[in-house]
Amino acid sequence: MSLSLSNPVLALSILNSATTRVLEVGFCLQVFGVKKDCSLKGKNLIIVKKFEVNCLKDKNMDVKTSALVDGVAECLNEIETKEPSVSTILMNFENKFDPYGAMSTPLYQTATFKQSSATDNGQYDYTRSGNPTRDALESLLAKLDKGDRALCFTSGMAALAAVTHLVGTGQEIVAGDDIYGGSDRLLSQVTPKAGIVVKRVNTSDLQEVASAIGPQTKLVWLESPTNPRQQISDIRKIAEMAHAHDALVLVDNSILSPVLSQPLELGADIVMHSVTKFIAGHSDVMAGVLVVKGERCVHMKMKGLCCVKLMVSHLLLGKRSVFSPKCRRLWLRNSRRMHRKLPSFLASHPRVKKVNYAGLPGHPGRDLHYSQAKGAGSVLSFLTGSLALSKHVVETTKYFSITVSFGSVKSLISMPCFMSHASIPAAVREARGLTEDLIRISVGIEDVNDLIADLDHAIRTGPL
Repeated sequence: MSLSLSNPVLALSILNSATTRVLEVGFCLQVFGVKKDCSLKGKNLIIVKKFEVNCLKDKNMDVKTSALVDGVAECLNEIETKEPSVSTILMNFENKFDPYGAMSTPLYQTATFKQSSATDNGQYDYTRSGNPTRDALESLLAKLDKGDRALCFTSGMAALAAVTHLVGTGQEIVAGDDIYGGSDRLLSQVTPKAGIVVKRVNTSDLQEVASAIGPQTKLVWLESPTNPRQQISDIRKIAEMAHAHDALVLVDNSILSPVLSQPLELGADIVMHSVTKFIAGHSDVMAGVLVVKGERCVHMKMKGLCCVKLMVSHLLLGKRSVFSPKCRRLWLRNSRRMHRKLPSFLASHPRVKKVNYAGLPGHPGRDLHYSQAKGAGSVLSFLTGSLALSKHVVETTKYFSITVSFGSVKSLISMPCFMSHASIPAAVREARGLTEDLIRISVGIEDVNDLIADLDHAIRTGPL
């Protein structure tokens, strides 16, 4: 088949006709300077490099149908797919279980479900073992973390306690020595009662981690950055070490959330979020989630331990979450501003002795952190060198609420040694560098300049 393409309009018509069946994906086609917009299909964004046919009006040329198809195929090979952003995922998440297509995910606030048979149960029978709303939430959280499955719990600690059940009597857990106080209590006071050996190490020291992992190690427990001293662990290398001994790697990612870090992509097997923190974002929900990847974890026998509150379903589509597009933009904007201004302000303040924040240029783990995360987040800690001064700062600020938590749209402040980490013996805290004058702050979405002025006033008016 040969055609004389002396007419560009005719040529465009022939090209479209010959390739209609091939061009079933949406993209912008530029031919003879004409831009043709087509709607997208599927869930990925389609980016196509410039595709054009060079024909001259006053010149005849032979074009075979096969040549046209080959050219289109070559164009399709250049299509690049881009993963949608968190905001896009949240606003376009489907509630497949809902036959009516409700825009807001329905809340199944029921303890039990009516069955049509006395001997055969349907998909749902008792909410503790399964609920459509919770299943929708778990599906969404798994997608955000790029995991194979998610399991929701009543709290982050309930989720972490479930993970310890993967380790048997006589087996070992290797865990960081600078972790959340609740995790520290679980590993030091509860888990050993089951005959499990818990080894505590500085996970930012790869040699120390390598020395601790052995044949009996079944779980390596990480935080990066750690809470509250912001130490950075090499998740990729530690995962390689653990997998060489057939051990699983758990990362508590509560301090960053899936927006800034996805540990499963770095080699971790399980990621835990205290949903109470950044995922809920408003200090009005208590929940936890485990997101897992890999065949070993997908089939973990944990489902019976899940008793999540149905209230967490409000997180779906980000209606009340920091992950909602509007709040997420505010949070990320303030996080970037904080990265530039608030930690630098504290680091240069004459009455501040040290600032722990992975985003600061002088942080020893900064380069490693940014190789495995998109940002440093909005939680940091600092030392004043004086317990009296630190107490004054925490109690004097106007825009920071004194709480044991973090990850809210409202700025929060605390002294970990007297709150979240109070159960750790004083001598152990001192040995780990966790001194009583340490202040932890979680920056919300208030104006960062107002927060700086608030902190500056509180620090300057404190006792000498």
